[in-house]
Amino acid sequence: MIPLLILGLLKQNPGSYGYELLALMEERHYKYIVNFTKGSFYYNLQQLEEKQYIERIDQLDNIRETHNYIITELGDKEFEKLMYKHGSKTDYINLSFYAAMLFANEYKSEELTKLIEIQIEQTKKKISLLEQSLEHNETIPSYFRRMLENSRSHHLVNVQWFEGLLKDVRNEN
Repeated sequence: MIPLLILGLLKQNPGSYGYELLALMEERHYKYIVNFTKGSFYYNLQQLEEKQYIERIDQLDNIRETHNYIITELGDKEFEKLMYKHGSKTDYINLSFYAAMLFANEYKSEELTKLIEIQIEQTKKKISLLEQSLEHNETIPSYFRRMLENSRSHHLVNVQWFEGLLKDVRNEN
């Protein structure tokens, strides 16, 4: 999915350089959509260039040379294919916490309590980040704003669910 994100960002921001694209992905919290690292981002950027989906245009800045990128005609076709491929999927989003919950009865309740508290804390942090993005970023497209709002709604429901689990575990003791 990283190639789709890079190609899409280049369609929105032609002539951007690699770090600029990576910063946009981080600023827009794309990590909630796909897992990526700096290394995986640059690997995919290099692969897109090798496949001639993007073209590097070296520019001389006042201070240094930058490697800016534009999407090619071939890249536009790949973008269309990736949009359909990923846009037509209805995969489930799995939380690894669910796998751990399968064996909750085999785990010490005080340790299970800690795990649930960690989930609550992490989920509240995600909600806070999403709310910051929604409050302070007027440049995000309306459909992406809707996605962030939907994600926030899901996380709010998850916090309620985690809090219910926590109450159940505490009541069993």
